[in-house]
Amino acid sequence: MPVTDRVMEQSAENADDDAPPTRRSRVGRAAGIGLAVGALGVVFGDIGTSPLYSLQTVFSIDHGDVHPNTGDVYGVLSLVFWSITIVVSIKYVLFVMRADNDGEGGVLALTALLRRLLGGTGRRAAVIVTLGLLGACLFYGDSLITPAISVLSAVEGLDVPAPSLRHVTLAISAAILAVLFLVQRWGTHRVGLLFGPVMVVWFVVIAALGVPEIARQPAILEALSPTYIATFVGSHPYTTFIAMGAVVLSITGAEALYADMGHFGRPPIRKAWFALVMPTLTINYFGQGALILRRPATAANPFYLLVPSWGRIPMVILATLATVIASQAVISGAFSVSHQAVRLGALPHLTVRQTSDRERGQIYVPAVNWLLFVGVLALVFGFRSSAKLATAYGVAVTGTFLLTTALLLIAAHSVWGWSRWKLVLAGIVFGVVEVVFFAANLTKVAHGGWLPLSVALVLFVVMTTWERGRHIVTERRIRQEGMLTEFVEKVAAADVARVPGTAVFPHPDTGTTPLALRANLAYNHVLHEHVVIISVQLEGVPHVPPADRIVVENLGDAEDGIVHLTARSGFQDHQDIPRLLRGVHGTSADLQIDVDQAYYFLSRISIHRGQDGDLRSWRKRLFLALAGTAADPADYFHLPDDRTVTMSFHVDL
Repeated sequence: MPVTDRVMEQSAENADDDAPPTRRSRVGRAAGIGLAVGALGVVFGDIGTSPLYSLQTVFSIDHGDVHPNTGDVYGVLSLVFWSITIVVSIKYVLFVMRADNDGEGGVLALTALLRRLLGGTGRRAAVIVTLGLLGACLFYGDSLITPAISVLSAVEGLDVPAPSLRHVTLAISAAILAVLFLVQRWGTHRVGLLFGPVMVVWFVVIAALGVPEIARQPAILEALSPTYIATFVGSHPYTTFIAMGAVVLSITGAEALYADMGHFGRPPIRKAWFALVMPTLTINYFGQGALILRRPATAANPFYLLVPSWGRIPMVILATLATVIASQAVISGAFSVSHQAVRLGALPHLTVRQTSDRERGQIYVPAVNWLLFVGVLALVFGFRSSAKLATAYGVAVTGTFLLTTALLLIAAHSVWGWSRWKLVLAGIVFGVVEVVFFAANLTKVAHGGWLPLSVALVLFVVMTTWERGRHIVTERRIRQEGMLTEFVEKVAAADVARVPGTAVFPHPDTGTTPLALRANLAYNHVLHEHVVIISVQLEGVPHVPPADRIVVENLGDAEDGIVHLTARSGFQDHQDIPRLLRGVHGTSADLQIDVDQAYYFLSRISIHRGQDGDLRSWRKRLFLALAGTAADPADYFHLPDDRTVTMSFHVDL
């Protein structure tokens, strides 16, 4: 039987562990406040800037049947308030955020959680993965439109105090977006700390703008009652249905809020939402409504006309900063979703840079960043105004809402054990509202809604092609590798010649034989004196203590010199294989090898199009193109160039 030894090594102690309880509590509170402020600068930017264009779009010429009279204004305000309450506060903040996957949020994190808890195979698992991938693809469509519409809507505010600057709106918007995507490399944490105070000012200011109008017409607060929704629907149901396509703009940041949970954690997001964000948004929306009732002409741009004339230029500057931050919410969410897609096997290995030494979710994905930048600029110059982009907005968001609700109900039933009446109630409360939102936005498909749907369709084809192709290639690779225990027994029985030195074989599986190891024996008929097979296992913590970092397993007799190492690595630890091997030296499981003279053998799979019908020909070509973009394992394992041998093996797809 193999003998397993856990490497024991003394780790350095954290100085804060010896601090008095009062000091630790102060540090904890300070860290919590810092995370809450950072969350304001990343998580709430999208939903926080919705007042710029939501009511304006509802009362625009495209929805001309919504009039600036008491009944319609009260009905619209009630729709906005209860949409925020039901979809954002109750569904996402109170329920959906409970469904985290090791602290990460987003529709793919929920998918991975369900697949892990309910089993990764079978028809139910396939349905769950399909729903999750569809939701993620729709979220990418939202990630393209949000930066474009947010920044354009803010810069277009110059039309009110300075109409002569209208011709430079696109250039200014493009420059702002370029700066935004350039600073992403600094990391979500630093960007959040920079943007957080700005968003605190933003929320305080928009509330201050709404208070005077509400004070003039306190009766506007009656619109908090949902009875005005019933009256609005009863008086003109079709107009209400069309208006819902614009009301949804007030909650478009809800999915980004969930996707960004891994960046800051659940408690800071909840505290910031209920303490600051939701109250100030409500005040501003009701202030805009009161202004529209008092001066109906302001329905054309109620947000900026709520601002005194002397403050409009400063407000444009503040709004521009806020919409840049709104863009940050979906950009950070896109990074998280992309990382989760890689872990779920729906995308090839991407270069992911960890930007915080405390929070696992704070990452930067260069490829996603620059693809988003190109796409956003194309939308800015293609649609040329926020009003035109508003027609494309909403379809992707509401589709993601529905898919998240479906996965949430599966989690509530299978994981949380909800009773049937709770499931039915949640399905009615969340599902009916979101079905209406989605149906209302389908009316926009011909006028721009096709864009996010097309993006989602393309990405869905990409992800499902990669997932299916990877599964086929992995199965065929494993068949070629064979069982590791059988290989070791064969080596022992054949009395294979050994040569001095150490050969290290990075390998993802613990039970199969690296192809490079098989090839070395087959072609050279020898093995190195020391053979180390190492599998790197990622953990959901920043750092793995040295005492727990390496598990050494001798395969067969100790004299055979063949060992398997499982290297446990935190998300902030470097996946540096030579460094990991040096950490074994001098411990009870010392391998007695010279790491600086060891050679590293990588098994590279060369994939070729086969003649079988597992995938269509065009999907095989797509998979091969995606495979060519995968990161080089020699780079992320930090292997020395002069002592790394890559051996290629043929697998038909």
